[in-house]
Amino acid sequence: MNVPAELRYSEDHEWVRVDGSQVCLGITDYAQDALGDVVYIDLPTAGAEVARGAPFSEVESTKSVSEIYAPVSGVVVDVNTDLADNPERLNDDPYGEGWICTIEASDLSELDSLMDAAAYADLTESVA
Repeated sequence: MNVPAELRYSEDHEWVRVDGSQVCLGITDYAQDALGDVVYIDLPTAGAEVARGAPFSEVESTKSVSEIYAPVSGVVVDVNTDLADNPERLNDDPYGEGWICTIEASDLSELDSLMDAAAYADLTESVA
C-alpha cells in the first residue's frame, strides 16, 4: 500500500497535503482499495464551510457509499470538478489526480491531530 511520507492522515482515511494555511485532501490508497471501484463522488461546493470531523462529501463505489470527513475546519476554496466525470481517478491516482478539494484552514493547530505516514501505516496494518 502506498503511504507517501510527506502527507498527513486522518483515522477516517483521508490524506492532507499542507501548503501554508491551505490543505489539499483526498482519500488514501487504503480507502480506495477498501471501497472498490468508485463510480460517483458528491463533491463539496467552493465557498462551503466545513468543520473538522464532520462529513462534507460522499464517495459511492460498487461495494458501498462512504462519507468523507473534513480533517480540518475552514472554507473550501478549490474543488477537483474533473472527478464528477472521472470518479475512477480516486482509484487510479488517489494522491495525484484523485485529490478532492482544497480547504483554507481556520485553525492550523487542528493538523496536530493528524497522523504521520508511519502512524497511518501502523493503523492500516492493524486493521488489515
